[in-house]
Amino acid sequence: MREMTLIVMIALITFFCRALPFVIFSGQKQLPILIVRLEKKLPVTIMILLVLYCVRNIQFGSVSGWLPLCAGTLATVLIHLKQKNVLLSILAGTLVYMLFVQKIC
Repeated sequence: MREMTLIVMIALITFFCRALPFVIFSGQKQLPILIVRLEKKLPVTIMILLVLYCVRNIQFGSVSGWLPLCAGTLATVLIHLKQKNVLLSILAGTLVYMLFVQKIC
């Protein structure tokens, strides 16, 4: 019973945290300038941080340390520039990376 109470509490807290911005900004015609700036800059910033996190431990001592990561990243960037499809880009980059890790390096 204690575990179920904990799960319900976590679910409620998560729900209210996600619903709170809609409640706060529901009556306003225009969003505050800070929110508009965050809306434009935050997705790119998060993607940059994710890429930096992924390449933080790259090792150039052996080909297997850097080639799969570079091939996957290059595939992701090229597919995205050509197709403009985020899901396809991520899928292609992941497939290229896994191919290099499992079969080539």
